[in-house]
Amino acid sequence: MTDAAIVWFRNDLRLRDNITLTEAIRKSDRIYPVYCFDPRHFAETELELPKTGSYRAQFLLESLQDLRNSLQEIGSDLIIRQGVPESVIPQLAQEIGASKVFASKEVAAEELLAEKEVESRLSPSGIELELIWQSTLLHVDDIPWPINNVPDIFSQFRREAEKITQVKDTVLPPQALNSIDPITPNSIPTLEQLGLSYVEMDKRAVLPFQGGETAGLARLNRYFWENDCLKDYKETRNGMLGADYSSKFSAWLANGSLSPRTIYEEVKHYEQERVKNKSTYWMVFELLWRDYFRFIAKKYGNRIFQFGGIQDKSPNLRDDIALFHKWKNGETGVPFIDANMREINATGFMSNRGRQNVASFLVKDLKVNWTWGASFFESMLIDYDVCSNWCNWNYMAGVGNDPRENRYFNIMSQAQRYDGQGAYVRYWIPELSDVPGKKIHYPTEIPQPELADMGVRLGEDYPEPLVAFSKWLY
Repeated sequence: MTDAAIVWFRNDLRLRDNITLTEAIRKSDRIYPVYCFDPRHFAETELELPKTGSYRAQFLLESLQDLRNSLQEIGSDLIIRQGVPESVIPQLAQEIGASKVFASKEVAAEELLAEKEVESRLSPSGIELELIWQSTLLHVDDIPWPINNVPDIFSQFRREAEKITQVKDTVLPPQALNSIDPITPNSIPTLEQLGLSYVEMDKRAVLPFQGGETAGLARLNRYFWENDCLKDYKETRNGMLGADYSSKFSAWLANGSLSPRTIYEEVKHYEQERVKNKSTYWMVFELLWRDYFRFIAKKYGNRIFQFGGIQDKSPNLRDDIALFHKWKNGETGVPFIDANMREINATGFMSNRGRQNVASFLVKDLKVNWTWGASFFESMLIDYDVCSNWCNWNYMAGVGNDPRENRYFNIMSQAQRYDGQGAYVRYWIPELSDVPGKKIHYPTEIPQPELADMGVRLGEDYPEPLVAFSKWLY
């Protein structure tokens, strides 16, 4: 039994089903919960964007306040520190006389480097770092392959994983923790102290997205039980307007305010109490996709961030900053693309259907460097998850796990299929609603002469919105 231990919270900002916290309590007399604000997570990228933008940062601050409230209710608190964890964690361990540090195991390059550096600086003092895997539905030790042999095609992974693997039960939240006095917990920083500005979320957002375990569990209850949406999930999941076309759990999963096993157990409960159908299966199916990308990220390491992707290809893409800015600002003149890009800029969120289309458009139509799109999503998305984001962009750029060569999203047919009446486009491009008696017309594809000239067209000053969009009206 360890006398004192630090629990270094990372992307596991919850008490319920937190195995790292549970293990620390089991093995230690005194627990010191800590969260470290790493300044590198808020630095500016090569695209002059903050690595963590205001929407995601605000959601993080709310999640940490909720975690602090929950810890205070059981007699503890959340110690807040700012600085690189490889300096902060060892220094704090010395200060409190901790003999062990517990933390959740991550898989991406920056997180792995931080783990390695923390461990190397703890070791000379005889302090152990215990890393615990808890980020996936299926435990990494339970899948039927060593990591290096995880299939490169999802369908093969899913079939075998579903056949062999059992999901472990969740663990209950602690009822009490020893006080952390006399350590000064410190205040949670403001956005301004992190070098960011507050951006008010647009009232048209699909959800108000409140961070924290309390809000995450409330969303789970509302979507499954109050609104009874799970039974229709498979049929509605490709929607684009409204709160309940999809679960929106991804934001709380991303920083660990909800665990995938908590969602899984609720699905099983729903199947017993309400109905078991294709939609309840599909919710678990999506959790498996999330697992899969995490295992692929672990398998391929830094290659998920590289231009050639996990296939080490040489895609025919260019570093065209003018085209990239037109894309990211929702100024391409293609309404279905621009509406989605305006949504993410105004709210920090975009539907899965929208993400696939704007990614395909950037890569396949504009032929712009896919890593720029991935970096933009990293900055903007409330629900940014390093593995899901970068592996999905690998997939869309044709350098990842897609078994189909040269997958292309026909933007016009997608728009017709998922927004045939133009409701979504009009919602985010209200200029189009100001034209009485006109409907939105989607041709079967973007006219090729326009596409060939798009680089020149979009490099010019963007015209008045109504001029840019007028050719889509009839």
